[in-house]
Amino acid sequence: MKPPVFATLGCRLNAYETEAMKELAAAAGVEGAVVVNTCAVTAEAVRKAKQEIRRLARENPGAPVIVTGCAAQTEPETFAAMAEVTKVIGNHEKMQPDTWAGLVPQGPDFIGETEKVSVDDIMSVKETAGHLIDGFGRHRAYVQVQNGCDHRCTFCIIPFGRGNSRSVPAGVVVEQIRRLVDRGFNEVVLTGVDLTSWGADLPGEPRLGDLVMRILKLVPDLPRLRISSIDSIEADEMLMQAIATEPRLMPHLHLSLQAGDDMILKRMKRRHLRDDAIRFCEEARKLRPGIVFGADIIAGFPTETEAMFENSLKLVDDCGLTFLHVFPYSARKGTPAARMPRVAGPAIKERAARLRAKGQEALLRHLEAEVGQERAVLVEGGLAGRTEYFTEVRFDREMPEGTILTLRITGHDGEKLRA
Repeated sequence: MKPPVFATLGCRLNAYETEAMKELAAAAGVEGAVVVNTCAVTAEAVRKAKQEIRRLARENPGAPVIVTGCAAQTEPETFAAMAEVTKVIGNHEKMQPDTWAGLVPQGPDFIGETEKVSVDDIMSVKETAGHLIDGFGRHRAYVQVQNGCDHRCTFCIIPFGRGNSRSVPAGVVVEQIRRLVDRGFNEVVLTGVDLTSWGADLPGEPRLGDLVMRILKLVPDLPRLRISSIDSIEADEMLMQAIATEPRLMPHLHLSLQAGDDMILKRMKRRHLRDDAIRFCEEARKLRPGIVFGADIIAGFPTETEAMFENSLKLVDDCGLTFLHVFPYSARKGTPAARMPRVAGPAIKERAARLRAKGQEALLRHLEAEVGQERAVLVEGGLAGRTEYFTEVRFDREMPEGTILTLRITGHDGEKLRA
C-alpha cells in the first residue's frame, strides 16, 4: 500500500488540517494519491499552489492529484482547469470522512470517474468539528478551536475560503488537550482563523479568556499553553487576567495589526486604530513584564503614502514588537482593496524591505537582552528548541526531543539564540 503524498501551503491551521486529512485518508484506505492543501491569502500564494501541483504531478506520474484548501474553495475553476488536477475538494468537504471514503479505489481511474469539483457553499457551514489528531512531531501539539471569520477586511479573501466563524465547544477542546498531554506533549497551541471570536456562537457566548482559564484549570498537567495570532481589540478581560496570573500561559502573543496608520486601518476595515494597538501592548506588558509580541504588517496597501508607511514603521517601536511577519500587499481578485488605487510595485517591495530591516533590528535587541538569562526551552529537535517567548534556540549538543529544559543562553547568531 502506497500512502498518499500530502503537501501543505499557508498557515498553521492548514498544517493542522493536513494532519487530520492524513488520518481520514488512512481510515478510508485511500492510497497512491497526491493531496495539495492550498492557501489563498495572496495572489502569490495561489501561484505557488499551481507551481507545487505541477511539481508533484511530475514527481508522481500517474498519481491522481487532489487539490483542496482555501484557494480550492475560493476559485475551484482555476484548479479544475489544470491538466494535472484530478479532483478539487472544498474546505468543508476535506474534513468529512465520507469524502475520503468516496475516493476508495473502484478502478484504475477511480477518482477521475467522480465529479471533478466537490466544493459547496462554505457560508452555509454552521459547525466546526474538533478534529482529534495526535499533534505534530513529538514536541508541540496544535488544537483547532475555531474556524472561519465574520469580519470582512477589504484585503482579505479568507472568509470566503473558510466561511463564517464557528467554535469548537470547550468540553471537546479540554478532552482533546487531556488526550495530548497523556501522550506526552508538553506544549499545546490553540489555533483558529479569528481566534478571539471563539465562543460567540456557543451557548452563553463565552470568550477566549474563559476557554484559556478552563483549560489551565481542568488540565493541570499541561506544562505550557500558547495562543496563536489574535486580534488585540477583541482581547477580553479574562484573557488579560490569564496573561497576568497564569505562568503556564506563555508570554508571547502574535498580533494581527496589519498597519500603523489610522487612515489605512479604516480603508482596510480593521476594528482597531493605531492607539488601540499601542495601548494593548502597554497594558499586556504591565500585566506580564517581559511579554513579547509578534505582528503581521502589510506593506504597500492601496493608497498608502510614504507618511502613512512611516506610521507602520514607527509602530514597531511604539508597540515594542519583536517578531515581524511582513506581507508585501498583493491584490486578491474579489476583494474591495483590489479596486482601490494601487501603490507601485517597486515601492511596495522597498517598503517591505524596510519593514523587514526594522524587524531585524527589533529581533536583535531581544536576542541581545536574552544572553546570560536562564530560560525554559522546549526541545523541538535534537539541536533546536524554543523559549517561553517563542525565540528559537540552538544547542551545542543533542537534547531529548519534547522535553522542557532550563538552559543558560550563551549567545546568538543574529537570528537564533545559543544555549
